[in-house]
Amino acid sequence: MTRILSSCLVVPLMLFGASAAQAHAHLRRSDPAAGASISTPPSEIRLEFSEGVEPKFSGIVLTPASGGPIATQAPSSGANKSVLITKLDAPLKPGAYKVTWHAVSVDTHKTSGSFTFEVKP
Repeated sequence: MTRILSSCLVVPLMLFGASAAQAHAHLRRSDPAAGASISTPPSEIRLEFSEGVEPKFSGIVLTPASGGPIATQAPSSGANKSVLITKLDAPLKPGAYKVTWHAVSVDTHKTSGSFTFEVKP
């Protein structure tokens, strides 16, 4: 009887723990979109995540195919805590770009990734 009672208590705790451990801010979409070829240079990089993120502990780095990082403003989230936005200091020239990001969710889990896009001449 004690074994059955213990099993009834342990299994739900294991299931709850598994779902909590998988709660990370995953990138849902971006603007510019990953792999996009655009004709109008963006004025900002906008990333939307599956849950809220902390802008102070998150970051976006924009790098051209030939050179070091491009100057951007510190990321912000505005009213929607699941969106991370960084404004560009200058218009982008035609070429290929890589966006490298890291995000710390409101529950302190860290995720990171990268994608590319192209600005057409």
